[in-house]
Amino acid sequence: MTGGTTSVVVVNWNGGELLQDCLRSLVEDAGPRRDVEILLVDNASEDDSVERAEQSFPGLRVVRRSTNGGFAAGVNAGVRASTGEFIVLVNNDARVEPGFLTAIVGPMRTAAGEDVAAVTGRVVLAGRYRPAPDSVEPGEGLVGHDGRRWVRVEGDEPGVHLLNSTGGQMTRSGNGRDRDWLSPEDSPPSAPDVFGFNGGCAALRARALHEVGPMDERLFMYYEDTELSWRLRRAGWKVVHAHEARTRHQHAASSGTGTAFFRLNNARNRLVVTAAHAPWPVFLRALARTTWRLAAGPHRGTTARALVQAFGMAGPALARRRSTDRTATVGRAEVAEWLVVD
Repeated sequence: MTGGTTSVVVVNWNGGELLQDCLRSLVEDAGPRRDVEILLVDNASEDDSVERAEQSFPGLRVVRRSTNGGFAAGVNAGVRASTGEFIVLVNNDARVEPGFLTAIVGPMRTAAGEDVAAVTGRVVLAGRYRPAPDSVEPGEGLVGHDGRRWVRVEGDEPGVHLLNSTGGQMTRSGNGRDRDWLSPEDSPPSAPDVFGFNGGCAALRARALHEVGPMDERLFMYYEDTELSWRLRRAGWKVVHAHEARTRHQHAASSGTGTAFFRLNNARNRLVVTAAHAPWPVFLRALARTTWRLAAGPHRGTTARALVQAFGMAGPALARRRSTDRTATVGRAEVAEWLVVD
């Protein structure tokens, strides 16, 4: 690669064998190039994944954190330790396909891409899937934006490969989600312009991060990429999709989408990010949606904790709203035109 160095940041917590697969794919894709560095940021893992990584990949730069501050804190630690003009983020439970590093930074290297702050790749779900049978239990499998439910197949069963993401979206009720979630892998390329980036498969321009500030560590996990995308957009930067930059991802391998941890962080951070950035009607719809789940949903205890924690974070969220407004060059309403129907 030419025209700027690249720092790859992988945030790890108990990554095990998945981390080995991730780093192996990155090392193979980087090859002998001297303008690529790979940094492993460990969030106080309790397994031996870091020690194994150091043994398997001599020369790997490792940043050890004494506590698990979540994905955002890990990314910020990696960015501070990096030297690259471009910061590539890859989940520790994903592996990159050949040509990924060239493709993910490519749009920022061109003269036409000088105002591009983030490039988001094409994330494919690992494994194969088929439509869920009528007998599947509620909550099992994965549900697409169209309501269709899919289950992963085993062995030689027939199935198809599905997309995890081609970038980040926010709905008109404040819900952050992946564009093209559960669409066929071989779908035609999506539009290059997209609201936000997927934090597990993206490249960020270091200069843009310096301008708008790092990821919000108070979010711990989930919505940190959505929140940063809002700030980049308000500052006049663009986010684009690179179809040829592809990873295969073991979806939610670290936390699982059916866990109380996921539900708590997801519900809380949706409210916090909409309060910090979205038009007030979007926040009110997000609050109404969460309140309805508190009254009628199956996980009332988790929803109640999410509401309490969100209100406890209201002060910093409103402070972020005011500070972003003071420095923004693009209006909130203009960015909100990217919001999609739920």
